[in-house]
Amino acid sequence: MVVQELLNILGPGKVLTGASVSERYFHIWATQSGLQAAAVILPRSTSEVSHVLSICNKYVQPVIVHGGLTGLVGSTESEKEQIVISLEKMNSIEEIDTQSRTMTVQAGVILENIQEAAKSNGMLFPLNFGAKGSAHIGGAISTNAGGLRVFRYGQTRNLILGLEAVLADGTIISSMKKIIKDNSGYDVKQLFIGSEGTLGIVTKAVLRLQEAPQSRNSVIAALPNYKNVVAFLKFMDAGLAGTLSAFELLWPSYYESMTSDPAPFKPPIPHGYPYYVLLDSLASNRGKDKLRIEALLEHALENNLIIDAALAENESDQQWFWSIREQIEHLQPLLKNFQGFDISVPIPAIGTYINSLIETCDAIPEIEKIISFGHVADGNIHLIFGKSVQSPELVHRINKLVYLPLKELGGSISAEHGIGIDKKDYLYLSRSQNEIDLMKRLKKALDPNNILNPSRIFDM
Repeated sequence: MVVQELLNILGPGKVLTGASVSERYFHIWATQSGLQAAAVILPRSTSEVSHVLSICNKYVQPVIVHGGLTGLVGSTESEKEQIVISLEKMNSIEEIDTQSRTMTVQAGVILENIQEAAKSNGMLFPLNFGAKGSAHIGGAISTNAGGLRVFRYGQTRNLILGLEAVLADGTIISSMKKIIKDNSGYDVKQLFIGSEGTLGIVTKAVLRLQEAPQSRNSVIAALPNYKNVVAFLKFMDAGLAGTLSAFELLWPSYYESMTSDPAPFKPPIPHGYPYYVLLDSLASNRGKDKLRIEALLEHALENNLIIDAALAENESDQQWFWSIREQIEHLQPLLKNFQGFDISVPIPAIGTYINSLIETCDAIPEIEKIISFGHVADGNIHLIFGKSVQSPELVHRINKLVYLPLKELGGSISAEHGIGIDKKDYLYLSRSQNEIDLMKRLKKALDPNNILNPSRIFDM
């Protein structure tokens, strides 16, 4: 009945059923698995999203929200009786205002298109991560995505000035302001940023832009131990006077996998070092900025802070260096039965934590490979496990090995991908019971029928 009512209002072009549903998929890495859903809705405006949710709420019809399908916590999985709302058709950049330094976009705009539009107008939208060519800005907002430049520019939350979202009952909440400072009561938009579509569906946003940098310098360096990694971070951040924009740590398992056959990249510096750091500086004076970073690297080498380094000489080199970090899809053929993690660990504890975890996991025969890398400057580490078997018991065992130490360390089970379905059993390790209870009260207040992304984050 609900599908028929949606067909009557929106028309068949915006309501897919039958084979048109099963031809789709729930994740870009699971294209062989047909989507299960009663229907897929393709709205083209906020008002259409409002109509859809009003009808679904009336029938207590569960809804799963789809964006670019790049998430890693199971949030886009659906069941045959659920309805999927995909925002792929809401993909317009509505305005670029260089004087206010803002861009107004619909939720379905791909992140890389936003980056290119900003660049063509002499601006920078600093949010950046590997899935930028597929990920929608609405999904990034709903998960409060992080990425490669959080250290300097902050997470998605810091880049949103205005927001439009639709509540479960179809109510439109719109505050599309371009201003940075607004202390007029509760900052309601924050409810929807990072709540994984469980409190409302984000449909539009006003993004905060930066003036485009005139200079970029990229470096890859090798270091002898984790103590030096932390010291090098502090040294380069101080020496670059606020222009350090990314500081990525690559363990040998990652670096060697991404710079050996069948991966297409050559190593900028040799294999065999204990740690590799890839860093970026965005600044304003090409000549002076390069001389500054060369002097810093020379000092770091002379004082044994680093043991090798390569400085990108041109834009081609920069693309080469950063492709090694961003194009992680090249790891897929090397990893059977993929199991991935994005965790936060206090920076001083990362080295010991990873070493201990690897030592423990090396004793488990079913674990064939562990690859570690991440945004060490903000404490976010990614782990990928390759396994000889895919059993619930092994998945649970590895989850406990990764997650259980985080509570005592003051870390988090999710740095940037959210909780979704896959991590909800471990939410208690990062949030107190009082915090979880408050989240549930908010969910109950805004979505009393529990139709929006049900069973994500926690069960009601």
